[in-house]
Amino acid sequence: MFGRVKSLDAILATAAKRPLHRSLGAFQLTMLGIGAVIGTGIFVLTAEAAQKAGPGMMVSFIIAGAVCAAAGLCYAELSSMVPVAGSAYTYTYAVLGEVLAWMVGWALVLEYALGASAVAVGWSHHFVGLLHDFAHIDIPQAIANAPNDGGIINLPAVAITILITWLLVIGTTESARVNAVLVMVKLAALALFLVLALPVMQADKFTPFMPTGMPGVAGAAASIFFAYVGFDAVSTAAEETINPQRNVPIGLIGSLAICTVIYMLVAAGAVGAIGAQPVTSAAGVLLDPGSAELTARCAQITSGGAALPMTCSHEALVTVMQQLGHLQAGNLLALAATIALPSVILMMMYGQTRVAFVMARDGLFPENFAKVHPRFKTPYVITIVTGIVALIFAGFLPVGKLADLSNAGTLFAFACVAIAVMVLRRKDPSRVRSFRTPLVWAIGPMAIAGCLYLFFSLPTFTKTFFPVWAAIGLVIYFSYSRGRSHVGRGLVEVHEADDDAPPAQGT
Repeated sequence: MFGRVKSLDAILATAAKRPLHRSLGAFQLTMLGIGAVIGTGIFVLTAEAAQKAGPGMMVSFIIAGAVCAAAGLCYAELSSMVPVAGSAYTYTYAVLGEVLAWMVGWALVLEYALGASAVAVGWSHHFVGLLHDFAHIDIPQAIANAPNDGGIINLPAVAITILITWLLVIGTTESARVNAVLVMVKLAALALFLVLALPVMQADKFTPFMPTGMPGVAGAAASIFFAYVGFDAVSTAAEETINPQRNVPIGLIGSLAICTVIYMLVAAGAVGAIGAQPVTSAAGVLLDPGSAELTARCAQITSGGAALPMTCSHEALVTVMQQLGHLQAGNLLALAATIALPSVILMMMYGQTRVAFVMARDGLFPENFAKVHPRFKTPYVITIVTGIVALIFAGFLPVGKLADLSNAGTLFAFACVAIAVMVLRRKDPSRVRSFRTPLVWAIGPMAIAGCLYLFFSLPTFTKTFFPVWAAIGLVIYFSYSRGRSHVGRGLVEVHEADDDAPPAQGT
């Protein structure tokens, strides 16, 4: 059952035909990591984390960052050995076999497609707020929110997902210059927030610091993990790095450390400025983020003339600026998020199409998924399928649930990568590794334990849904994919070129 392994030598043969030029230093890698990480979570999930942990969410950022660092070091070793398309799916196929590779690929559907949906919902909330503040246009709640948020369907989230899908189909991609500009927009917006929020912090806003205890902090860390997804863009650049043994750890840990500091400063500024205590029911019961009960309670609080609690806001940082009297700064923050977040949706959907493309080429998905458009030269079938899945979830689920579901897939994939590193150290210790995970027998188990800890800290809905999702995946594998697998049929071909495939992305 676990004997089908796609030869690592066959996979590496593809990379050997197209050697990568080593040009990246530690600084470039660090900037790459910061650009990939800063964005989605800090704009979208700050209120979610505050509702779960209160001011203790600052500790949650540290926990999530530490788990990512351990997983990233494991990821870096494999990416330096297997510098080809498919990401964690390919690594798992080469080391742990087809069944687990399929499960990782299936889990990555959750990471990428639902991650894109979560960002689309976060973009929608900022866009709706921007229309209200700038143009005095109010989109009805029924078509601007998911059912749990008091609406019927989130049409702006559906619309941006359709737009991104269309751009992917016609082959429109971002240039490095545009990406750099978007990174600067995000960092400038957060710098403006810190300049205005940190000087007015009040110590009493941090009391009680952990109102929901360690379980609440762990639950917030499990959600905040979404804010770090993208850091492994550093490890996937290992084959293009000068002296990867030195520079990959610097870039990886450096970008994570800088992002963690930025996140903690932003969280401190938000908490210290207006407070971030969780909202409870009239009877004092803690309410779940993204629930209809929380939405109703928040409406009840504001109807009495009280200021909107940060934990009730879909635009937490914008709300802080508005309550401090900096209305234009709040508008600029909303504008920055509106401009920058679509690029994250694009990146995540690209990642999904890349993994699915490789799985289809391996025979595990229908071969039609690997079809390339005759005019646009893009994998249009799987792009459209991904877009449909993403827009359905974006339209009907709140951002917190989408982020948690996405995290479940990511945590599973990262745990498998950590296992694969240790297995390959035993099975093939002499193979050349341009980067070796330091203290692998400590870091590997730490990554696995951290992923498990965060997974079991996720909401009950997510912990229940993921096994169901995995079971559906196994049914599909044994009823369809196993019999059509190219490895199972002895068709382990080495592709001469991948010019028809979309650009590679990390998990």
